[in-house]
Amino acid sequence: MRWLRTFGEVVRSGLTIEETRLEPLLALRTAAGVALVVGPALWLVSPAFAASAALGAFSAGTATFQRTWRPRKVIALGAGAGLALSTFVGYLAAGRLATFLPLLAVWAFAAGMAWALGSTAGIVAATTVGSMLVTVTLPTSVGLALEHAGVIALGGVAQAVLILLFPIRRWGAHRDALADALAAVADYARRLQDDPAAPFDPEPLMTARDAATVTPSQARTRPPVLHGPRGLAERIVPVVAALADPDVGAPAEGPGRDRVRELLNAAADVLDAAARSIRRGTSTEVPPRSADVLSLNGQGEVLEGHARQAAEELVKLLAETLEVAGGVGAHEKAPASSRPASAQFLVRPTLFRLLPVVVRAVRRELRRDSPVFRHAVRLAAVAPLGYLIASPLPVGHGYWAPIASVMVMRPDFHRTYARAVGRLAGTLAGVALATGMVRALGPDAQVFGALAVVSAALSYTLLRTGYAYSQCFTAAYVVFLLGMGGHAWEQTVPERVVLTLLGGALAMLAYVVFPAWETPRLTSRLADWFAANGRYAAAVLRGYAEPTREHRADMRGALLASREARAAWQEAYDQARQEPVRPRGLTSREAEEAQEALKGFDRATMLMESHLLGADSRPAPEVERFAEALEANTAQAAEDMREHRNPDWGRVAEVLDTWEGAAGDRSPVLRRGAELQKKALDNLATAVSRTPLERDVGSAREEQRVRAALASEGDGSTPARGGG
Repeated sequence: MRWLRTFGEVVRSGLTIEETRLEPLLALRTAAGVALVVGPALWLVSPAFAASAALGAFSAGTATFQRTWRPRKVIALGAGAGLALSTFVGYLAAGRLATFLPLLAVWAFAAGMAWALGSTAGIVAATTVGSMLVTVTLPTSVGLALEHAGVIALGGVAQAVLILLFPIRRWGAHRDALADALAAVADYARRLQDDPAAPFDPEPLMTARDAATVTPSQARTRPPVLHGPRGLAERIVPVVAALADPDVGAPAEGPGRDRVRELLNAAADVLDAAARSIRRGTSTEVPPRSADVLSLNGQGEVLEGHARQAAEELVKLLAETLEVAGGVGAHEKAPASSRPASAQFLVRPTLFRLLPVVVRAVRRELRRDSPVFRHAVRLAAVAPLGYLIASPLPVGHGYWAPIASVMVMRPDFHRTYARAVGRLAGTLAGVALATGMVRALGPDAQVFGALAVVSAALSYTLLRTGYAYSQCFTAAYVVFLLGMGGHAWEQTVPERVVLTLLGGALAMLAYVVFPAWETPRLTSRLADWFAANGRYAAAVLRGYAEPTREHRADMRGALLASREARAAWQEAYDQARQEPVRPRGLTSREAEEAQEALKGFDRATMLMESHLLGADSRPAPEVERFAEALEANTAQAAEDMREHRNPDWGRVAEVLDTWEGAAGDRSPVLRRGAELQKKALDNLATAVSRTPLERDVGSAREEQRVRAALASEGDGSTPARGGG
């Protein structure tokens, strides 16, 4: 994609309406938090003081809408505290550029590095940079600075108190994550009816696992329905895949295939019913026909062998899912000893124990090629630069320019540019709307305060439908606040538009000057995913070779690592497709073919896992040879891919050719899975291998780069870097 085409995609993305479920009650409660702070401040103190109070309440409320698994009140309190701290130190240094600009740069860099902890931490940290830039009323003493910081923190406290007093859908995000995972498995079962080789996207299961990771205090209050279905969904995925596969399950045609389609459709109905029950907190209702289909006790049952085993396992897992998802009865009445204890749930560190986790996460990203580090450097440069450029301009509120830059900048190219477009479009629409109302109503602080609260409610309501549409009412909210403070609209409206345009342009330019393109890193991301897949496949094979609990634990760890590597690849691949730079190492077609090959390899491993032997089964030590060969070949091939060398599967092919005897005879699924893995490896080699001509061209280009580097070192200069 080139710049013109890419910019067209950016504009469409920035103005797209995202289909999502609106949450007006949450928006109303959060807007009430803004009103709870603005109203008394406006009545008891002054409009300028109320505007300061509104900053904390609005920003803390926005933070609670970010996707996070920690309690919302904790997020509100944390956001309020961060806003108060940044406001206080900003006010102390705001009198002189010599002190304020270095502080702003350091604070912006730290806010950028907060993305190492996730998007929620990064977004909340960015709002603290904005609060440091906003000087609604410049205090003349440390006492007044503390007072303003306290008022801003009070906004976060107000939001937390409302969340505590008026809980709406407690554990709602966790319920949605688990329901989405069950619904994804249901969709997978339906797709398998027509395409037995359909791929499964594990992202919903990864999200559900993240949501299931709780602190000890959360574990004590977590609803029982959230305890078990995720693990059952994990176990159902390989079972339905094995049942549908014509090589290891039912035949491709005939009565057996028709029976499998019925079972898959019934399983999807049961999983959808369980998902609805968990999402809404209601009883589970399964269609009677689906329950009848899942009965395997009839005399006319046509499935046999491995297909019959998979069907029986599926019915058992679905019954357990229904029992847990029902939410009432035996599960809730189970004794406390049977419920998850501290060693039985996924542990998330408490806030007091989070510091070492933060330090490790930030340290991992402190390298030049890290997108998070580059984002932090861009923030640290753009925030002071925008402040310096806007301050001498003949306009007030020059801080709007750097705020616009900070709030639209993201670690990747596409979201940064899309948000810049969305912010400008939303600002134009919101300013026009608010200006018309200000002109029609005339100066009235109380009316403007009420309109600001209404605008905040609408901004919260549309927060997840698209940045441009939420920003429209955020811009109106700011205009009403300034009008409440006595600022004339003839002055504020043009300033807001011009400075937003300037800030967006700076954000876009910063990414061009110091980019973090994912396109050059695609080969490395693919190699990481492939190496993780190889370790997962070897762990499954060792589970056959020696079926012990330790090997099962190793297999589980390898599976999770494989999913993380796949998610990293998918994110990089999606970003690379939206970048205006030339492919390096992998073309778009090669990347797509390699991705499909690795999905096939992963599916073959999943089929083998579905028929894994029990702990009391006879070991198969001869399988260890294939596991060692596969792990060694995939690890070496991953290094070859990073170095742009063609991968080789000689050791795997040799072991597979000599694989005879008990292992193959005893487990046809295992032998067939190994053949499917070898086929997927061949497809991967075809996708990433280069011809002799391509290797010669690549070597010539590398030699030219080395000569240029040596020449530049000789004359004391540094070679130009292309594309970051």
